[in-house]
Amino acid sequence: MAQIEYSENGSRNRGAVGTRLLGAIAYLVAAACLLPMVAVALAAVTGGTDTIAHLLDTVMPRYATTTLILVLLVAAGTFAIGVGAAWLVTMTRFPGVRLFEVALVLPLAFPAYVLAYAYTFVLDHPGIVQTTLRQVTGWGPRDYWFPEIRSTEGAAAMLILVLYPYVYLLARAAFLQQSSTAFLAARALGNTPWEAFWRVSLPMARPAIAGGVLLAVMETIADFGTVAYFGVQTFATGIYTSWFSLGDRAAAAQLALCLLGFALVMAMAERRQRGKAKYYQSGKKQTTLPQVQLSGWRSGAALLLCAVPVLLGFALPVVILLEMGLTSEQNLLSQRYLGFLSNSLTLAGTAAVVTVSAAICVGFFQRLRPGRGAQTAAYVARLGYAVPGGVIAVGLIVPFAAFDNALDAWMRETFDVSTGLLITGSIWLLVAAYMVRFLAAALSAYEGGQSTVHANMDAAARSLGQSPLGTLRRVHLPILTPSLMTALLIVFVDVMKELPATLIMRPFNFDTLAVQAYRLASDERLEGAAVPSLVILAVGLLPVILICRQVGRRN
Repeated sequence: MAQIEYSENGSRNRGAVGTRLLGAIAYLVAAACLLPMVAVALAAVTGGTDTIAHLLDTVMPRYATTTLILVLLVAAGTFAIGVGAAWLVTMTRFPGVRLFEVALVLPLAFPAYVLAYAYTFVLDHPGIVQTTLRQVTGWGPRDYWFPEIRSTEGAAAMLILVLYPYVYLLARAAFLQQSSTAFLAARALGNTPWEAFWRVSLPMARPAIAGGVLLAVMETIADFGTVAYFGVQTFATGIYTSWFSLGDRAAAAQLALCLLGFALVMAMAERRQRGKAKYYQSGKKQTTLPQVQLSGWRSGAALLLCAVPVLLGFALPVVILLEMGLTSEQNLLSQRYLGFLSNSLTLAGTAAVVTVSAAICVGFFQRLRPGRGAQTAAYVARLGYAVPGGVIAVGLIVPFAAFDNALDAWMRETFDVSTGLLITGSIWLLVAAYMVRFLAAALSAYEGGQSTVHANMDAAARSLGQSPLGTLRRVHLPILTPSLMTALLIVFVDVMKELPATLIMRPFNFDTLAVQAYRLASDERLEGAAVPSLVILAVGLLPVILICRQVGRRN
């Protein structure tokens, strides 16, 4: 973008100061996003070889194997359900297809650990399913085999049910954008609809589908609540166990480094495939893909295939949680629960405002100065989405705890005054962790809206004497209000659901709804865990409703 000269020296000076201020904030945000990764790497390297050697001999192979199995199962499951459902609602017509276009997004409102609580209550040994089976057949506990819900496969099933909408949304958008030209050409060459889909439409949508699957994989390796409750040993649970149960900071840092390395490899793979796998239409899009009217058993099969993910991923868990909550002794209006709700809303609201403000600074600075420095800052700011919450928690606590301890020691020696922990264990450090974790989502929403603001509007504002900050405040922000509200809502809900970083970094006696649900479930008080879980679900429905409205408008 060409530089715009100001008509007055005062405006030029204010513009230079505003640009430098935005640049300083953007680079500071990028440094904050980079700090946890650098701190984890340094803590792991300085932790000594004895710890890592012990981990390699004991838990590391099990963590690596389990995490890899979980990733492969979730990748395969989300691909099959997401792509299959997207193709059915895009390419075919059957009873209820309009309803399923929206309903297939609803499981996205569930945190995976909440789904785990619901299905454990029903499918575990004392649950209603196995109890009824024993009553009907007269079998004893050892007379039959039943799938174990608390297993790696069970954790994968929970994650698949809540993460397949990522693949569904991206795959469906890719199918809707495709022209019918290539598909009809494949049909004219003798391919069946299935062969044309497999050979033409699916490869053309591969970048979007791969992006959705990799996003699901990133969420899988970052998950803590589900695997911890099911007793599945992954890197995420190993970090928490090493930090709290064993008190081994070096082991936690080295496990966090392993998880960070895996996450960054996945992030680079996503960017690489997105950058290279491109398909272009030969001309303007003339017609959409032809839709097939299904009838008979095909219509019933399509209806069943779309209904099962919605039923298992949303409708049935909601019913189970409502029944659990009604039979529990938890009072959502009690002073204790109002405190949990207040803490959750305070953290989520503060983190949303801070994160979106940081995204505005980074995004607008990149627009003002589209050079290598601004692009690097924006790229580093996006890395947080690839870093699990537990890794960010360890990466922030290690340097700030060292700073607090050094400051306290110096104050004791110099002034005989103890400062204690000024930063570690504070709300603001936890908010910083949330910002690092969810800045990429806010930045994507902001940049999506910013792309609709033409460069001529900036030039017009500058020619009228507006500084960069004035242009942002008077031109960009009013236009981008819908995008900013979307970003605020997404970050707000993500923070409400975030568990590992909150568990590790929360201030003393400052519990949230997610922490309360996890604590009750860990004590096998599943009915009680349903109450905070329902509140989290209700809040999580807000962005899903927003997405559903956008899907409906596009249709």
